[in-house]
Formats: sequence, C-alpha cells, structure tokens
Amino acid sequence: MYRKYKLNEKYTLYKSLCFPYISKKKPTFSHRVTIGIGGNLGDVKRRFEHLFVVLQKEKRVELVETSLILKNPPFGYMEQEDFFNSIIICYTEMNAKDFLYYLQRLEKKFGRKRSFKDAPRTLDLDMIFFDNITMQTDFLTLPHPSWHERESVLIPLAGIRS
Repeated sequence: MYRKYKLNEKYTLYKSLCFPYISKKKPTFSHRVTIGIGGNLGDVKRRFEHLFVVLQKEKRVELVETSLILKNPPFGYMEQEDFFNSIIICYTEMNAKDFLYYLQRLEKKFGRKRSFKDAPRTLDLDMIFFDNITMQTDFLTLPHPSWHERESVLIPLAGIRS
C-alpha cells in the first residue's frame, strides 16, 4: 500500500512501509554510502521493496535510512515512461570499487540490461557518495557526476535525516 503526495504536475512522492525508513540501530561498519536507486520498467515500487529486503539480509551492508519514492520525468532519452527514484543510506566495510561491483551484481540480479545511455531499465543503482571520497577513474567517479543537477536525486535526498 502506497500513500501518494503530488508535489506538482511533474513530481509525485510515494510512501510505503520501507520508504521512508530509519534504522534504530547504530551502524558498526565504517563506510557511509549514499545510493540513488531508480527504474521505469515493470513494477518498480515493488522492486524497490524487494531490494530493501535483499539489502537488509546482506551481511556486508547495514541499511540505515531510505527516502520517500519520487515519480519523475525521464531525462536524456525522453521517449520512455516516468521513473521512480529513491535514496538509500547504508554502511559497509567494502571499499568503493568492491561496493560498485556489488551494486552492479544487484542490478543484474534484478534484470538490468544495458542497451544505450539513459535507456529504460528495471533497476539502476548509482553510488552518489562514498564517505567524503572524491575520485575519478575509468570505472568510478565520486561523487556521482551531475547528482546536484538532478531532481531525481535532490528531492529524495532532501528527505534524508541522518
């Protein structure tokens, strides 16, 4: 069951049992990671709930907080359905590179297929921040490029408390 809050004609927020969520436990792992999640193929909100359960069961991840879910228009490739986006805050002992590979395996598990830039997708997992690390390599840029220009990140991120 979702509660719906229309922000305006372009943006709608959804609330569920897991979005937003705040853990009562103090994290014990040392690396704080902010993950942007998104998708627009199939039952995305249900997929987000399933991802929440998967992350809670993962021994290498401590799920700390989630934002509300935002429904918003696509950017880049415009000939596609609206996206659902949210933010997840977690802690891990994995380094940034290993955590990126972990997220890519999760995307694949949830049916992600990479066809072209900004294509429709079942699940997109982007590392927005990893601690306060700034890096640019062939496989990972931190913080995530253009995060500060995307409503799909800024609106959910504004609801994060921790």
